[in-house]
Amino acid sequence: MSSTSQKHKDFVAEPMGEKPVMALAGIGEVLGKRLEERGFCLCLQAYVVLGQFLVLKKDEELFRDWLKDTCGANAKQQGDCFGCLKEWCDAFL
Repeated sequence: MSSTSQKHKDFVAEPMGEKPVMALAGIGEVLGKRLEERGFCLCLQAYVVLGQFLVLKKDEELFRDWLKDTCGANAKQQGDCFGCLKEWCDAFL
């Protein structure tokens, strides 16, 4: 059984609102900075990443590839972010 981080638990515990992208499990300052360099800004909200997750039809492989290509997320970061968004969607959509 895999465990989830406190960051993951905090994110999925409530509606998304205006949470910053770095509130997502797997996304920290380094990936946030890389997103900024790719044309996003650090004020990027988590719901923008959720939008991409939904555009990709919640497909794990496509989302992981997008995250890797967009900001260089490693396999653990990809999995953490995917799991966080999936669980949030299961709870709130």
